[in-house]
Amino acid sequence: MGGFLTLVEPVVILNSIGSSFYDTALTLAIYSRCNETSGGQSDEAQTLSSDFFRVYSSLGSLVSLLSTVPLGRLADRRGQKVLLVVPQLGSILGKSFLLFLILYRLPLYVLYVGVCLHGICGGSPAYWSGVISLAAMRSGPRSRSMRLNSVDFVSGVAGIIGSLISGYVYRVKVSDGQTGVLLIFVSLLVCGAGLFYSAFILNYPAIAEREEGNPGCLALGDSSERGEMDRGAVALLFAAMILFVLGMSGAEKVICLFVLKPPLSWDSVWVGYGQAATNMMYLTSFAGVLLLSRWLSDPALILLGIVSNCTGMAIMAFAQHSWVYFTGEHQETGF
Repeated sequence: MGGFLTLVEPVVILNSIGSSFYDTALTLAIYSRCNETSGGQSDEAQTLSSDFFRVYSSLGSLVSLLSTVPLGRLADRRGQKVLLVVPQLGSILGKSFLLFLILYRLPLYVLYVGVCLHGICGGSPAYWSGVISLAAMRSGPRSRSMRLNSVDFVSGVAGIIGSLISGYVYRVKVSDGQTGVLLIFVSLLVCGAGLFYSAFILNYPAIAEREEGNPGCLALGDSSERGEMDRGAVALLFAAMILFVLGMSGAEKVICLFVLKPPLSWDSVWVGYGQAATNMMYLTSFAGVLLLSRWLSDPALILLGIVSNCTGMAIMAFAQHSWVYFTGEHQETGF
């Protein structure tokens, strides 16, 4: 039992399920509000929704960028608990703004306050850095890569389950006939359970243990003695990662709105299916790394993943039928 209490996977599972609930509710609520504003014009509704998500995502990323480093320094002094508890608290507070928006018909810009509050608490970057660092500390040098991939795998499975359920829960109406309220409420409860586990149940490594018992960190610190770092390769790696993330995140925001308008015109259940198909990427990536790493180098695996994602996005962008869209999703998650 003591060994189980050192695992970070339960936190990942709860937060992945809660986030999948919230993502479904957010997408449908924003598009529905923009559709009302545009008078039922689907193209204009997609444009308004895209503009909203562009600002929403930018605010979250920029504010998180400013707060992640101070939180990381605080975690170095106080322990990794800071990087898990504070971002989750901010996530719950930020998600609650969507509940108020639906219940009280508040303007959309209220959600900007919520995403900024989440970002001030570190946002997703701080949360995932805490998850990854804690998983790395609890594993040896030889098993670390597999342990980190298993965290992604667990996140993907939880995301699939949450996405498949979310569409049906979204349809449930509360007493005044509003949809989505129950889904957001359940999302807050699940994320709250993850926060409770992180704050009061999960066992964290002591600071002395982290400094003395993690040979990987010591090896990084001594890298200057073994040889000079290939700064050019590191710069190219970071540039490739930034370009890929920019392209993929922007495309995902557009595509998640594209499926709501004709010719696909998905409802909440189909939106959940689409998000579940997207989360399959974590499972196929885990399987691909597990099987192909014996024969392919790391650069080859990276290129294979990029080509797979770009091909899938291109197919989905021109989909006129749902089966074509899911074919593109299958291609995207093929690795």
